Amino acid sequence: MRAVVGVWRWRRSPLRRRTDAVEAWLALAALALMVFAAPAVGILCGSLTDTSLRRAVAEQLRHRHVTAAVVVHPAGRRAPLAEPDGTIARVSRGRVVANWTAYDGSRHSGTLASPEQAPGPGSTFPLWTDDHGRPVPRPMGPSAARTHAVFAGICAAAASAALIEAVRRLIVWRLIRRRYERLDRAWARYGPDWGRTGAGS
Repeated sequence: MRAVVGVWRWRRSPLRRRTDAVEAWLALAALALMVFAAPAVGILCGSLTDTSLRRAVAEQLRHRHVTAAVVVHPAGRRAPLAEPDGTIARVSRGRVVANWTAYDGSRHSGTLASPEQAPGPGSTFPLWTDDHGRPVPRPMGPSAARTHAVFAGICAAAASAALIEAVRRLIVWRLIRRRYERLDRAWARYGPDWGRTGAGS
């Protein structure tokens, strides 16, 4: 709104300098780009991210399978070698030696982080594995993919608006510097005679 007022105010003013009009029109153009171009960039980036994440989710669902891991006995207290559910542990959990059957029917055994504090032998818990039976994180859900896509779109729109404003400020800074340089040259020509009678000032 200030940009529109500035353009109208400097339209026919006798005090208007060329740089004043340039600044006003530049502000108006930057405002228009922020209103129309930045959201368009955000929508495009969010859409592309959503498409890419949907493909990644579909790929994960094709090659990740859930199976039941059977606890054999507790393991040591070092950091877990694998997260059976693919989430970040929020509490201290135990490590166990467990057996599981892969999607292709092969049998495997290894040390895993259990979803419980201290599961007993014979207890079972869900474990995500790849096609070859190796433990992997849980596949990303559709809602998580949408959230990531929306966040990417918002960040892209905000970054576009910030870039537009940065370019506008840079151009205005250059205009002001050029204006001051002209003032300095004019003062160098007329400054020594300022206020002297008969000096033509």
